[in-house]
Amino acid sequence: MTQIPTTYLNDGTEIPVIGLGTATLKGFKGVNAIKSAINNGYRLIDTAYNYENEGAVGKAIKESSVSRKDLFVTSKLPGRAHQRERAIETIQESLYRADLDYYDLYLIHWPNPRQETFVEAWQALLDAKKYGLVRSVGVCNFMPEHLTQLQLETGVLPSINQVELHPYFNQAELRKWHAENGVMTQSWSPLATANELLNEKVIKELAEKHEKTPAQIILRWHYQLNAISIPRSSNPERQLKNLAIFDFELDSDDIELVNGLSSEDGRLNDLDPLKHEEF
Repeated sequence: MTQIPTTYLNDGTEIPVIGLGTATLKGFKGVNAIKSAINNGYRLIDTAYNYENEGAVGKAIKESSVSRKDLFVTSKLPGRAHQRERAIETIQESLYRADLDYYDLYLIHWPNPRQETFVEAWQALLDAKKYGLVRSVGVCNFMPEHLTQLQLETGVLPSINQVELHPYFNQAELRKWHAENGVMTQSWSPLATANELLNEKVIKELAEKHEKTPAQIILRWHYQLNAISIPRSSNPERQLKNLAIFDFELDSDDIELVNGLSSEDGRLNDLDPLKHEEF
């Protein structure tokens, strides 16, 4: 079984450098897929209130061969619950759904900037951390201006910003801001549209060079960018392969070749955090 390296967030919390994304993994099939991942070595499991599968995640944890204390479980606050009191109730409900006593990480799912409530939601997450409901708190899809506002109004920057990040959209400027300000980068949709990305000529050539799969090349690229990736897979064999990225290294030329796929309009569904609202 692959031993997954860990890193540390700005509050000292230890987190695995790769995990399992669970969006769309629901019901009986979802429980089996998540349980398979845990038994195959995954220790970071990422869910969200809006995925409607926190219950499946909790059941998979209970049925797995791994103790809860050895897992790192993340969930996310929906946009409709940004009000301070409602946010706390939603986090509590989130825990009840999963039948967990705490989350290791809780994130604001989207800033929904037109609502002008994300600072209130952030204060609620800080409260939830004080209450022991969560160990660490962070955000998703925040831009530097949003992050700066959080710091100005509360004095606290998030531990993590989970953002769309893949070779078609490598978020170079945002990653630089994160590095300079001590915020960890986490990648959602790390393999982009897999059918397209995995067949890119440069990715296939690097796979041949390193005797790895195209997906392993991309996930190694994330790791070397110091970004925590959360690929989603319900296939046990693919789950194992996605973890087998720590026995080789991309050189600087390899990294630049992958970066060459990135473009300013590389977002998958034009989900611009300055405009997109999700409730």
